Amino acid sequence: MKLKTFKPGGVHPPANKLSANIPTVKLGLPKEVSIPLSQHQGALAVPVIKKGDVVKVGTLIARGEAFISANIHSSVSGTVVKIDDVLDASGYKTPAVVIKVEGDVWEESIDRSETLVKDITSEPEAIVAKIKEMGIVGLGGATFPTHIKYMVSDDRKVDTLVVNGVECEPYLTSDHRLMLERTEEILQGVRILMKAAKVDRAIIAVEANKPDVVAKMQAKMNPAQYPGMEVVALEVKYPQGAEKQLLQALLKREIPGGKLPLDVGCIVNNVGTVLAVYEALQKNKPLFERVVTITGKKLKKTGNFLARIGTPVSMLLEALGEEMPEHTAKIINGGPMMGKAVNSLDIPITKGISGIVLLDESEARRREPMNCTRCAQCVAICPLGLQPYLLEKLAYRENFEACEAEAVMDCCECGSCSYICPSARPILDYIRHGKANVMRIMKERRQQ
Repeated sequence: MKLKTFKPGGVHPPANKLSANIPTVKLGLPKEVSIPLSQHQGALAVPVIKKGDVVKVGTLIARGEAFISANIHSSVSGTVVKIDDVLDASGYKTPAVVIKVEGDVWEESIDRSETLVKDITSEPEAIVAKIKEMGIVGLGGATFPTHIKYMVSDDRKVDTLVVNGVECEPYLTSDHRLMLERTEEILQGVRILMKAAKVDRAIIAVEANKPDVVAKMQAKMNPAQYPGMEVVALEVKYPQGAEKQLLQALLKREIPGGKLPLDVGCIVNNVGTVLAVYEALQKNKPLFERVVTITGKKLKKTGNFLARIGTPVSMLLEALGEEMPEHTAKIINGGPMMGKAVNSLDIPITKGISGIVLLDESEARRREPMNCTRCAQCVAICPLGLQPYLLEKLAYRENFEACEAEAVMDCCECGSCSYICPSARPILDYIRHGKANVMRIMKERRQQ
């Protein structure tokens, strides 16, 4: 049977899923954590603790008071040392709560048992409120506060929940391991979110290069217990996991420029987010830890670790028993296509970090850019039907009004254009420059 996929465009970078068969291991506790107050889209969370306070694992330490924001909880037990600026994955300093670790005492309200809880007693509004209380955000990288997706106005009709387990980004395997190791908890999380969204249909999307996941999901998905759910294997093609491409592949629904999945009757959540929802509703557990992949071709070992938020990324490498490989040229937060380089392993793990990839010089080196040959390969592979070569030139010339007119804001920054370009043009770099300035111009318009 022909697998579903999106059109037009897409590329096929080497998968390099080096850690796909390595079980998740709990990472040890650090001596100190730095928990940023911004681990989500929107406004900073506001601290509700101060220096000298003693906290437990799961204690609320900052409240998301703005409409778009998220609560933040302590990932460790110990004493608050300070609230100060720390360097994060963006390369800039951001306010964070620094906690000295003293033991591992959890809030008594958290159910730490491994018993699967099946009964869903909460009503839709209570589910959404709990998701907000527990600080859950999108764990696929976007970190959008999850509760907002379920605040659906009466004039919008939602009929389908889509669970994104595609994980099309090369190297990353944290979602793969979650779906294998926490299958039933994820299915229960899907049930909870179906109730929150008031829908009778849910699709769990997985790329066909994860046949073990597809088989296990289907084996566990008893129709009597999980009505309305199905698992769909998709063609292996990047960026299959992007929301617009995912909905087109699964449902043949096109999201117009500037619109959201809600506008075509869908809500999309990453599989890690779904697991966090299960733990929040059924275990009363806030989002204070996540699975992170640490990988790279020059590492003797790679791995997947369940890590507490605020833990230094360097501990992932230490847990492998490895040192930084010689000739490491780049440390990537995320995958090599959409991830961004960081200059240190001392940054803290946050809700949005799904993987750390170490690239050697041969992989990281950029070729010297040459003149555009008008080959149109970037146009052919753009999954959104844009003209990347033109957007690059407009952004280079700082003609941001023209960038806006040519729909630069529709770009999902998948990097396919830069990947395919035979002239090694830094297309995505300039498109990001154009988008940033269009956003600035749009903000200035709203303030006038």
